[in-house]
Amino acid sequence: MRSYGKAYFASVASALLALSGCSTLPRSGPDDQAIERQASVYLAAQKTEQTPYALVDLTANVLGFFPLEANKTLSTGFGPSRKGPPSLPLGVGDVVSITLFESAAGGLFIPADAGSRPGNFITLPNQTVDTRGQINVPYAGAIRAAGRLPEEIRADIEQRLADRAIEPQVVINLVQSRSSQISVLGDVNGAAKIEINPNGERVLDAISGAGGLSAPGRESYVTLQRGSTTATVPFEELLSNPRENIFLYPGDVVYVNRERRTFLAFGASGLSGRVDFDESNLTLAEAIGKVGGLLDSRADPAQVFLYRLVDAQTLARMGVQTGVTKGGDGQFPVIFRLNLRKPDGLFLAQKFGMRDKDILYISNSDSAEVTKFLAVVNTVTSGVAGPATDAVLVRNAERTLR
Repeated sequence: MRSYGKAYFASVASALLALSGCSTLPRSGPDDQAIERQASVYLAAQKTEQTPYALVDLTANVLGFFPLEANKTLSTGFGPSRKGPPSLPLGVGDVVSITLFESAAGGLFIPADAGSRPGNFITLPNQTVDTRGQINVPYAGAIRAAGRLPEEIRADIEQRLADRAIEPQVVINLVQSRSSQISVLGDVNGAAKIEINPNGERVLDAISGAGGLSAPGRESYVTLQRGSTTATVPFEELLSNPRENIFLYPGDVVYVNRERRTFLAFGASGLSGRVDFDESNLTLAEAIGKVGGLLDSRADPAQVFLYRLVDAQTLARMGVQTGVTKGGDGQFPVIFRLNLRKPDGLFLAQKFGMRDKDILYISNSDSAEVTKFLAVVNTVTSGVAGPATDAVLVRNAERTLR
């Protein structure tokens, strides 16, 4: 047996020497050494050059800093949906109709011989609020209209005509609103400007008025811009959560965009590559299931990694000092490590939400690496030793790793 062992290790040494310089083994491209050797210019990485990152073990305490729903909601950014529709003052470009009533004929607007007419009133031609924000009413002069509600304008006109007309009363109707409009853009069937009716327009009303979505709902996101404030919410969240379907205000911009959310999967899983979310809120446990789970023959359940760029302020609240100063995007690379050997590992994974462009990497176990190495060596030495000796060496290697 000792002679077989000596022969075996001699063969291993010979095999390693042969493999180190061999160019005939199967490969899908040129040898890395050949690429490096034949390069006309080679900018080598410095020995100390390394991308900084933080390694964070996924625990129950960490979950509190990463809620399942990370989007800034519309109700948080602009107020809850129970907040009523906005008041709609007149603005430049609005078209109004003004009707003047007097209590008896013979006044300022109704001649004395008009007693037989049905109603003592006249309707003025439609007027457009000019660039100065004014309209003109006979015998009342220029009336400031922009920024005022119709009832405020009505009271102003009645006061100015009180000494000239017989108990004047005024009715103002909005014919066309050009200042109280919202814009709906993006992945809708008909981008448009929509007038806000007096009852109010909600986000879903505006999208419906623009012809609805042109992309699948699960891949659509709705962004609301109001002045300098912006918030984004998944379209499916608008449908499932009435609080997000808030009232819109004049000048609001609703932008619908299609965003195919994906994550990358590598390592000892049943599937590698780019994977679609297919739902609004995907958890880490569901992501692992989407890629076929962990391979029993290769994966190390204690070493499941998730790569993500995290806001430096979030890390600071966790007590992780990154050295990132204000400015730039404020993102810092983080590797989350999930230990599925622990009984609560799957519960943690089910509460940890995935984000767009996350990278999931499932590490090989140490025994899998040894097995791969011995499999290569075994192809060279099988004629010298045999499967029995190989099995002993594999078993001893696994015991050492444990």
